[in-house]
Amino acid sequence: MARRTLGLLVTLALGLLAAPVAAATPGPGKVARIGILWPLSEHPYLEAFRQGLRDLGYVESQNIALEYRYAQGREDVLPEFAADLVRLPVDVILTWGTPPARAAQHATSSIPIVMGSIGDPVRAGILASLARPGGNVTGLTSNAVELEEKRLELLKALVPQASHVAVLWNPANPFSALALEQAQGIAQALGITLHPVGVQAADDLEAAFTRMSRERPDALLVHGEFGVFTHHTQILAFVVKSRLPAMYG
Repeated sequence: MARRTLGLLVTLALGLLAAPVAAATPGPGKVARIGILWPLSEHPYLEAFRQGLRDLGYVESQNIALEYRYAQGREDVLPEFAADLVRLPVDVILTWGTPPARAAQHATSSIPIVMGSIGDPVRAGILASLARPGGNVTGLTSNAVELEEKRLELLKALVPQASHVAVLWNPANPFSALALEQAQGIAQALGITLHPVGVQAADDLEAAFTRMSRERPDALLVHGEFGVFTHHTQILAFVVKSRLPAMYG
């Protein structure tokens, strides 16, 4: 699945370099430049993307240029990073996740944007529709928002006695807000009360752990969102120490 996903991203990015979509399309003798607006520098899909380029004969710093901008879990830096890529300019912008895609979309309406995994690009306001996206954005959606109900159902099946479930989410990420809304839709039918616990930065973790220790939920649902995922080591350590059943996006 991951290999097919990255293969499609490579195809889209290289295809847009050859298409007369943006005024910045490379001319003869110009090395194409791809802007990488990524949530984390340590990410397996990013290396897979580079390998996909190499498999097609594109060698970084030789016949293709990659401009990296890593947010490292800080969503507040994304708008300036996106604007910086537009100023260079790059020929295509590759993003992963909802906040980077939104930042790139706000920064340019002419440079093509290829988005990686996005939970729901339509409800997040990035695409007009999946059938007719419109604008300058294309790419892939994971439909992760729709899976949130299933994750909660699985958690209930694994922990039938669970009636109070904490939800670790990022209030600053539109995907996380949509995922929480989706989970709320089925929670009542499952006899579950959700207790959202917001985490936007590392400084929020201690307060989140203290709150969960005090409220003692029956289980934990962790959204598959990069602002939260950045802290996965600390979250796992807390879950193990607390012996708290958990489901992850």
